[in-house]
Amino acid sequence: MKKRVLVVEDDPGLGRAISDNLRLDGYDVECAADGATALTTARAFSPDLIVLDLMLPDRDGFELCARWRQEEIPVIILSARGQREDKLRGLSLGADDYVTKPFDLEELLARIRVVLRRTDPGLSRVVLGPVTIDLVTRAAWRNGVAMELTGREYEVLRYLASRPDRVVRREELLRNVWGYTESPVNSRAVDHAIARLRRKIEPDAHHHQFLHTVYGDGYCLTPKGGGAGH
Repeated sequence: MKKRVLVVEDDPGLGRAISDNLRLDGYDVECAADGATALTTARAFSPDLIVLDLMLPDRDGFELCARWRQEEIPVIILSARGQREDKLRGLSLGADDYVTKPFDLEELLARIRVVLRRTDPGLSRVVLGPVTIDLVTRAAWRNGVAMELTGREYEVLRYLASRPDRVVRREELLRNVWGYTESPVNSRAVDHAIARLRRKIEPDAHHHQFLHTVYGDGYCLTPKGGGAGH
């Protein structure tokens, strides 16, 4: 089933560009140019995510963000207001991301994919031997004892666990977990995240049972243990 995205943007050209690119990316899309229309459309359309411009002619975008987050609809704020205070306010109201205009459309699409994957309830729990990870509540235990994982570590695990026994390239993780449209030069972000995860989930730091490096290709998660898949 296609994911549904509501684009709330009062600039008709920009709203059309975002909507057209989302449709090309396989989403169902509805548009609204003001707050009143956005509220009506959201009720009828039941979007999986809302892209929300703050500067609307009739409503305060922050107010709309707070309302939709109370309804547990993911929101990405899109605004020319790039001041730190505005970003902090939007994120404190529950916005899942804050994108400042002008922006790259491919980057916005990548961020939308990241948020939708993070809020997708399809994969809820991962069991790796004595370790259990609840991806919905973001809680983890080893032998029944609570353990701490960062938000990024949960996202890496979610992505790998949704592709069990398959090799996932480093560039794919950078694009779909970190939201990069191009691989940063000499980035070791994925390697560092994998190393931290291994220290937490592997029974033996020297013999990896679940999270494998496939040299020259990427990484592979084998929930049942054993060698890397192909």
